Amino acid sequence: MDRKSYLEIFRKTGALLEGHFILTSGLHSATYFQCAKVLQYPQYLKLFSRTLADIFKTSQADVVISPAVGGIVIGTAVGLELGLRTIFTERIAGKMNLRRGFELKQGERVLIIEDVITTGGSVKEVVNLVNSQGAEITGVGVIVNRSNGNVTFNNQYSLVSLEVVSYAENEIPDELKKIPGIKPGSRSI
Repeated sequence: MDRKSYLEIFRKTGALLEGHFILTSGLHSATYFQCAKVLQYPQYLKLFSRTLADIFKTSQADVVISPAVGGIVIGTAVGLELGLRTIFTERIAGKMNLRRGFELKQGERVLIIEDVITTGGSVKEVVNLVNSQGAEITGVGVIVNRSNGNVTFNNQYSLVSLEVVSYAENEIPDELKKIPGIKPGSRSI
């Protein structure tokens, strides 16, 4: 599938939102990808997870890891497609951690799966956590990379890469300032 086809799926499912959004990163944007809305449909969850699994089937990963909350659904589906153990990270006091008895073993090969990247902050935190456990990252799979090509990881693949404009608090254009900003992300959870 091409970028246009993926974007049409997002539009059709109401997962590509327009307005004034305050992103998890703190940046502001006129567009927001609510991947949970598209992943609620089994046919799209299966399409996205199979595509990512096909890309990474030769990565020799032992485990799939995703940052909570956004990456959990797609990460679990990719893990199922690859037949791999699947875990996720959570923030405790603002720091990414493994909880619920999840662990990584020294030398274990890890595939990171995320729903959306803007600044890459959550994935960077997962990378640091994986490295601190002595595990090895085999790849990073993402549904939407909206970083304008500014965020890349070793062996990264994104189903959709876009140039989506994001603004710092002091750079918000007047037309966007007129719309009340909402925070649809999960960082505060």
